[in-house]
Amino acid sequence: MTDTDIPQITDSHCHLDFPDFDGQLDEIVARAARAGVTRMVTICTKLKNEPAVRAIAEAHPTVFYAAGTHPMSAASEPLVSTDTLIQIAQHPKMVGIGETGLDYHYTAESADIQKTSLRNHIDAARETGLPLIIHARDADDDMTQILSEAYRNGAYTCVMHCFSSSPALAHAALDLGFYLSMSGITAFPKSGDLRDIFAAAPLDRILVETDAPYLAPPPHRGRRNEPAYSAHTAQKAAETFGLDYPAFAAQTQANFDRLFTKAAHFEAAT
Repeated sequence: MTDTDIPQITDSHCHLDFPDFDGQLDEIVARAARAGVTRMVTICTKLKNEPAVRAIAEAHPTVFYAAGTHPMSAASEPLVSTDTLIQIAQHPKMVGIGETGLDYHYTAESADIQKTSLRNHIDAARETGLPLIIHARDADDDMTQILSEAYRNGAYTCVMHCFSSSPALAHAALDLGFYLSMSGITAFPKSGDLRDIFAAAPLDRILVETDAPYLAPPPHRGRRNEPAYSAHTAQKAAETFGLDYPAFAAQTQANFDRLFTKAAHFEAAT
């Protein structure tokens, strides 16, 4: 099989600015391309790092970026304003708002500031038309309430990144028209219940990601993850939906283009 025969997919969420990848980005991007991963969205989790993340996207034609304040950093970083996010979003390769969300597993004590930060990100997503990128852990009820209340105040688009929460949160997100993203967790042998949640979701609302350098799928589990490995996650995901890999890859590409319209239009214009 030649490179041109490999189904194309997009790693919709990775962290290429993390020190795990220092000095290796050219090789990382090249390996991704050989695996059929033709686009990546690298995520800025602290706005003070936005210039460095932006520079990665500017240096690599297939890399786009998103920016926000991760919920676990909401209390230790300056509160992000909606206006700041809107300003950053003017960059042609800035294609998403976040990641943001709620994490009560490690940082429940900062729940109030997390909620304020999340609402500011939602407002920016609504104003810019860029998709909101949500991190949710052990906060399903509050997450459902905030996302739903905000949507009633004005529509916005959203992806539940690395989704591994309850069926109830999945249903709530899907009912709002949001997307669910499959990480390497969905390829773990003991993740059958999680795969069942995805299998019950509309196929046109599914994305794939690595969350690299975390959560490497088999056969790389336990080692550093990288965008090329999203192909392993996507191959397992195709089985979950009863599709052959080329068909599933093509569907996720169409899904990504529909949600991340700015990235799709940028590619078309270059």
